[in-house]
Parts: sequence; structure tokens; C-alpha cells
Amino acid sequence: MDFESYCVSKKIDASKFKQSEPERFAEWELLFANVHPNSFTEQKKFLINKIRRLYLLQISV
Repeated sequence: MDFESYCVSKKIDASKFKQSEPERFAEWELLFANVHPNSFTEQKKFLINKIRRLYLLQISV
């Protein structure tokens, strides 16, 4: 799983996140590549919620 797929699984619009906060996105992407996804989630749990609220993925039905 790559970081963008992970973002989708967490209902985060990766493209908006990357465009608005490129430094944080790059930092998280690098960390995600070096740890297990569950470990990443535990490390960033509360920050993921904040990012989700800012860049909520719009799913069309």
C-alpha cells in the first residue's frame, strides 16, 4: 500500500492535502514508507483526524 492509497482509506483527499501542505505530506509519505501502516496510524492518530476534517475525500455515489 502506498501513502496515497492509505489516505483514501482514511477518507483524506491526498491531492488536496499534497497541494495545500506539501512539506507535511512529504514528511508523512516518507515516514509511511518506513513503518507499518498500523504503526503510522498510532503515531499520527489525532493528526489524521485533523487532516481528514481539512481535506475530506468527497465520494460520489
